Amino acid sequence: MTGTKLGRVKGQRSALLKGLLTALILHERIETTEAKAKALKPKIEKMMTTAKLGTLAAKQKLMGELYNNQVVVKKMMLVIAPRYKTRVGGYVRVVKKGFRAGDAAPTAIIEFV
Repeated sequence: MTGTKLGRVKGQRSALLKGLLTALILHERIETTEAKAKALKPKIEKMMTTAKLGTLAAKQKLMGELYNNQVVVKKMMLVIAPRYKTRVGGYVRVVKKGFRAGDAAPTAIIEFV
């Protein structure tokens, strides 16, 4: 198995990551724990590569991965993907921020470059 379990079973983990993907695409920058940001990075990188294709098949694949959320898929394909037309990978970065006040969990900001 690759990746981290994030203290959740498979269904909860995939729902969490889909929610984080949606938030990242809509806001283009989110603050979360370092582990969640590191788990999210390869998923968003693969989705960006798919979105750059701009085909109907790519759109359908993204719709399947993002709860059929047309607003998010449209933003990804029409706004974000054209920005990285010439870039080959490295679409997002994870910046360590510090520790959360309540439980001292290491936090990070994940954002589009």
